[in-house]
Amino acid sequence: MAKTAIEKIFERALGLDVEEGELVEVPVDFIYYHDGTGPLVFDHLREMSVNEIPYPDKVGVCFDHSVPAYNEHVATLQKMVRDFSHRFGIKNVYDLGEGICHQVMAERGHIRPGIIVIGADSHTCTNGCFGTFSTGLGATDVAYALATGKLWFRIPETILIKLEGNLGSFVTSKDIIIRVIGEIGADGALGKAVEFSGSVVNKLTVSERMTMSNMSVEMGALTGFMKADERTLQYLKPRVKGEMYFFESDEGSHVKTYDFNVDDLVPQIACPSTVDNVCPVDEVKGIPIDQAFLGACTNGRIEDLEIAARLVKGRRVAPGVRFIVVPASRETYVRAIEKGLIEVFLNAGAIIGVPGCGPCLGCHFGVLGENEVCISSSNRNFTGRMGSQTAKIYLASPATVAASAIEGKITDPRDVFHEN
Repeated sequence: MAKTAIEKIFERALGLDVEEGELVEVPVDFIYYHDGTGPLVFDHLREMSVNEIPYPDKVGVCFDHSVPAYNEHVATLQKMVRDFSHRFGIKNVYDLGEGICHQVMAERGHIRPGIIVIGADSHTCTNGCFGTFSTGLGATDVAYALATGKLWFRIPETILIKLEGNLGSFVTSKDIIIRVIGEIGADGALGKAVEFSGSVVNKLTVSERMTMSNMSVEMGALTGFMKADERTLQYLKPRVKGEMYFFESDEGSHVKTYDFNVDDLVPQIACPSTVDNVCPVDEVKGIPIDQAFLGACTNGRIEDLEIAARLVKGRRVAPGVRFIVVPASRETYVRAIEKGLIEVFLNAGAIIGVPGCGPCLGCHFGVLGENEVCISSSNRNFTGRMGSQTAKIYLASPATVAASAIEGKITDPRDVFHEN
């Protein structure tokens, strides 16, 4: 019987054959949470009278959602997360300024091909691009996994998304995934795993792959799987200490296949207030903006900062526009300084934030006011996501965000770029 890579990952963990739809309790290889969900996780552990966890070395915590704390209440909750993590013997604690959990866990070598990863954050699916089953869950499920080292799963069916062709100038993996979600719909992969393959995926960097896997949840998917290849290994080998397991899907094992050719793809944008409300940037260009945000777990990596810096170098942010740049991690921040990117952004009039989630979740630092318009490289544009219920959020690539910040309106990056 033909098997998907996801089925094979579960079979490795269980040591027995499984089938899609089967309900299994499976050992979890790595678990993580952050300062936003940690308090809820620990509330559940208290309710279950859990005083110790069996595998503290397989657990990570990252402070990324409110960095630094913006009021006394948040600071107290963060202290609670630190105290509980210490009490349970968790050593993999990445405190304020280390970056976004999905980025940091990969950078620090906790993610490796063929394992099962869960996180108390919906965008844990990001790390599916390393050949893992990596999925976001609620605090109750994560607390159970912490207490037992295991979790119940229904083995998901897998949808295959095949991508062929060649990307044009200033067309990125963010444009691809926005277009895919626009075609498949916000619920098109609900409860299923998504696997990305094809010649386009083979040519993408790890950073570009993370962007696509990150947004797989925006079409309802549990994870955004990609087969581990040589590029994956080049990134992971200096970081990972544990054993790696390599799986790929058998032909004919997917429940459904979508074929996309990117030869004619142009920069895309997701318009308010759903991620699948998608059109080419040219159809909405000229709309004035109040804020441009470059960052988040979707597009805060070094390559994202590099492409944006190419566009803003020697230019100034448009009057009245706030251009907020937040590196995804301390490692990214250091590299951006070394490459001179931070200087480019500062000279252009941008604001540089502490590594973390920044304005993405509308918590603090970059909150939108009434009727304001933001173009963002993040992953969600729901009503009220970044602040006011009347604000409007457009999702686009780092290139489109940077070009728009310079022009003060939604702009196709191909219209403004020239070598400086």
